[in-house]
Amino acid sequence: MLQIYKTVNDELKPVEKFEDGVWANLVNPSEEEIIKVCSEMEVDPEYFRAALDEEERARIEHENGQFLIIVDVPVIDKDGINNLYSTIPMGIILLKDAIITVCLRENTIIKDFEKKRIKSFYTYYKTRFVFQLLYKNAAQYLQYLKYIDKASSRIEKDLHKSMKNKELIQLLKLEKSLVYFSTSLKANEIVLEKLLKHEAVKKYPDDTDLLEDVIIENKQAIEMANIYSSILTGIMGAYASVISNNVSIVMKFLASITIVMAIPTMVASFFGMNVLIPFKLADYPHAFAVVMGVAAALSIISAIILAKRKMF
Repeated sequence: MLQIYKTVNDELKPVEKFEDGVWANLVNPSEEEIIKVCSEMEVDPEYFRAALDEEERARIEHENGQFLIIVDVPVIDKDGINNLYSTIPMGIILLKDAIITVCLRENTIIKDFEKKRIKSFYTYYKTRFVFQLLYKNAAQYLQYLKYIDKASSRIEKDLHKSMKNKELIQLLKLEKSLVYFSTSLKANEIVLEKLLKHEAVKKYPDDTDLLEDVIIENKQAIEMANIYSSILTGIMGAYASVISNNVSIVMKFLASITIVMAIPTMVASFFGMNVLIPFKLADYPHAFAVVMGVAAALSIISAIILAKRKMF
């Protein structure tokens, strides 16, 4: 999908053709759309292929007056009740008179610009636009990290009640998301530091301040991701131990019950064998009651002994 926008009279409007000061946004573009943009805006096709590669690392590249910035952006993958968070690369191609964004999927960062939710956003202020995109990206990480924290708190409450593997698997998914975020944020940090020092990107004082704010937001996101990851690891370890301990308690209880129930079986087996019955019980009219009484007494004694040893 290809969409072209331009700020006209301080208002973002869609346009049909490429011209100076436009913003071209491509989401999972077709080969025809890529060829069209490359031919009309004289862009290196390799820039698009790099931005559309899911495994592409965050980096910057400058050649022939064209500037490619690839950063990892957070996305949500619907996965039942709890969402799985991951990251995908987004390419920002800075040309002399235009700017292009390329991504495999729609994301909330671009949508906020398209829906005019960003203040002081103009397509002809290319450098500021790039930094605004990067700032929104860092802010989006912070927002998703808060979602992850709320989800982990909710799952932790469920763990208090159920103690099942389902909740631990959900925590594992969140921890996986935090690993994605932490890795991508650290890669983005390297790109931001290079942008701050790179002389090929023309920066005004206000733009430099904005980029420094982006770096600060990104560092905060890294710290939050590390903190939440440590908390989740601790929670998973604690509850895994609790679940394992509960299983041991249940097995100990069942073993104690088995011992108590085995005593009457042993007594009945002894008196049921084809041997002489001691104490002349064979001729005693209440022999069965005596045998059952002995079995019950032995069971009670064993139960008391096991109870004192806290086996129940």
